[in-house]
Amino acid sequence: MKVLMKPIDMIAWFTPEGEPRPIKYRLMEEEKYHTIRVDRVMERSEEKWAGNRMLVYRCQSIIEGREQVYELKYELNTCKWFLYKM
Repeated sequence: MKVLMKPIDMIAWFTPEGEPRPIKYRLMEEEKYHTIRVDRVMERSEEKWAGNRMLVYRCQSIIEGREQVYELKYELNTCKWFLYKM
């Protein structure tokens, strides 16, 4: 997997405990938006990166006809989502 760390627009729902669950995201590539639905969240973990608490989601989706595994990060302090690895 290649490290990207690109900011993305995310649609997510939150559990009653306040934990976000990704539904789908929008990514800009080559001046076009691509919308990708999160088919499956395989794993969720928490880490500190540069002093910031982040939730890391290992997900799986069908992208351009292929099943692909990637990682999303959610920065708790700023409420921003990133496509971390693909």
